[in-house]
Amino acid sequence: MPAPERLSLRPSTCTFLGLAAANLPFATIAWAQATDSTSRELPQVSVEGSAGSNSGYQVDAPSFGKLTGPLVDTPQSITEVPRQLLNDQGVTTMRDALRNVPGISLAAGEGGQQGDNLSIRGFNAQNDFFLDDVRDFGSYYRDPFNLETIEVLKGPASVLFGRGSTGGAINQVSKQPVLTPITAGTLSFGTDGTARMTTDVNRPIQGLNGAALRMNLMADRNDVAGRDDAEFSRFGFAPELAFGLGTPTRVTLDYFHFQEYDTPDYGIPWLSGRPAPVPQRNFYGYPDSDFFRTNVNIGTAKIEHDFNDNITVNDQFRYGTYQRAIRVTEPQIIGFGPATGIVSNPLLPLSALTVSRHTIALSSQETILDNQTNATIHFDTGPIKHTLVTGVEIARQTSDPTRYTYGTTATSLLSPVPVPFTQSPTVSSITNTIINNYGIYAIDTISIGPYVDLIGGWRWDRFDSTFHQSVPTRLNLTRNDDLPTYHGAVVVKPTTDGSIYFDYGTSFDPSAESLSLTAATATVAPEKTTIYEVGTKWNLLHQRVSLTGALYQEQKSNVRETDPNNPLADILAGNYRVRGFEIGVTGHLTDRWQVFGGYNYNDAIVVSSPNPKEVGHTPPNAPAHTLTAWTEYRLPWHNVEIGGGINFVSARTASSTPVSGTNIIERAPGYWTMSLMAKYPITPNLSLQVNVTNVTNTYYFDELHPGHIILGPARAALFTISAKL
Repeated sequence: MPAPERLSLRPSTCTFLGLAAANLPFATIAWAQATDSTSRELPQVSVEGSAGSNSGYQVDAPSFGKLTGPLVDTPQSITEVPRQLLNDQGVTTMRDALRNVPGISLAAGEGGQQGDNLSIRGFNAQNDFFLDDVRDFGSYYRDPFNLETIEVLKGPASVLFGRGSTGGAINQVSKQPVLTPITAGTLSFGTDGTARMTTDVNRPIQGLNGAALRMNLMADRNDVAGRDDAEFSRFGFAPELAFGLGTPTRVTLDYFHFQEYDTPDYGIPWLSGRPAPVPQRNFYGYPDSDFFRTNVNIGTAKIEHDFNDNITVNDQFRYGTYQRAIRVTEPQIIGFGPATGIVSNPLLPLSALTVSRHTIALSSQETILDNQTNATIHFDTGPIKHTLVTGVEIARQTSDPTRYTYGTTATSLLSPVPVPFTQSPTVSSITNTIINNYGIYAIDTISIGPYVDLIGGWRWDRFDSTFHQSVPTRLNLTRNDDLPTYHGAVVVKPTTDGSIYFDYGTSFDPSAESLSLTAATATVAPEKTTIYEVGTKWNLLHQRVSLTGALYQEQKSNVRETDPNNPLADILAGNYRVRGFEIGVTGHLTDRWQVFGGYNYNDAIVVSSPNPKEVGHTPPNAPAHTLTAWTEYRLPWHNVEIGGGINFVSARTASSTPVSGTNIIERAPGYWTMSLMAKYPITPNLSLQVNVTNVTNTYYFDELHPGHIILGPARAALFTISAKL
């Protein structure tokens, strides 16, 4: 079996950047809204740049297909990250977009779980990404070039999504074709080596009533400020074709392609339960040989039909493939850490410590075949009004990873020396997992007059998993689970612009949730989580500002743990509890001044565990405090816009389990970062923008893993020109 192949995308990406800069018009269109003269309201329009006036950060309603009410009446914490905010902040990655959401903490990838990794309210959510309501399982680093909005729903919600969503879910809302012509784009260059281009072109199709074609493209190449050897190159395009816009029957066909080639960065090692005190530029991998490549292809067909004003049925079918290959180096200080139980030696100076280059490698392909059929039905029972969403989901996912092992080399902790990569691979495992998931669901919103809504939801899932291993030894495992999940809420609406709610929900996490099984996990039933949340939402200042607040408790009462009497088996014996509150604000304080921000306090604790050393500790990647704040002001002189923001993440642990043989928990300190922005409209259709990130050049620990720490980028500036035709 050959080692994972390298596939260089750099020539084509750079060529595309050059051709785009030479030949394509760059433009942008801010939020707009269009309606057909004979039919229903059409979607809002936005693109990545912003050449005109800023139109605001508020989103009126969630795009989750099973949530039918406005945000102010939706009884669950939801943060909407709109396109306009991403434009103002110069955001080019999903990770940076999600820094705007309180309660989210970023984590580092591991082994076969690369790409975007994070926790929501202290629970891992790497497998809880969705693209237009359908699971986006792939382990890759997402780029928001084709997104209208990013929605983060907090708390267990298996009624909406099936398995997972323990801490919440992230729904990426794609840009859609509209009947308004668009020719738009951006061109950016950064002090961190960034060269980026995006275009957004939309055209109504003449001769076809309600038909339109939209194409979004992106090419990006960047380094990481302060980390000389890390490099990222990616390219993507997303054509979308729609028929029947503004009519009772609408059909949308879209295709999403994304590829990337990176020199990945596994950061720095742990030492004595703390990040090793080393210079920011220290790189312990093989800069000329480490690589991470992905190739994502997703095709979706959706049809919607309004039978009348009360009944709408839609069906969404998707097939997607995620190819990936990685060879990355994890730095481990020789003689210290979890494998040895040794965490410190005061007699050894840092200059005497040596780092082992531990190579992690695999190649894999994941696939998803998913079909969702939904019906939204409005009906009355006497004076009581109902909005019922019911449907069926059938999904099949596969994963075929091959993992490799290599020898190691060593280098100095303080002064690592790059060396050529000369190791030969050995295949360590070849596995295949197949998941078949069948779900049926119903969610009914019962309106008792204008002041009270009752919401009840139920979903039943059958989750069948089959696992085959051919190397190192043959192993065949199966696990089948049948589980119901529930959702209930009461919403009291004192006015049309405010609500107070109580929410209850459940979720489940089967053993094969991550498309893998072991002999230890195949016999274990799914973990279950419940949430109780009390909150309030208000639209103030003539609906220009939205305020939200919530108190919550989440309980996972049967966490999967190693059996203390049999280390080769798992049992459901742990108990994690999270209590907290969050507040948020979004909108225009004045015609020229707008804000976006929030704060989350999260008290997460291991209540019980078969490992007594774990009890009382914080689960991994669950900071007690997260704060995000961004403000933007349009000056009266030439409509110049200035803005800035801060992010705060308090101290976090990499694991709730002490380093082997000790009582030491790996913990990284908290950090603050600051960003600034200025935008100058040269003409109504052309603008210049500069963004400065990490203004104070803070050295901080951004993404944690028990084996390594990824550092945050140093100070960098991004210069963008945006235009519209």
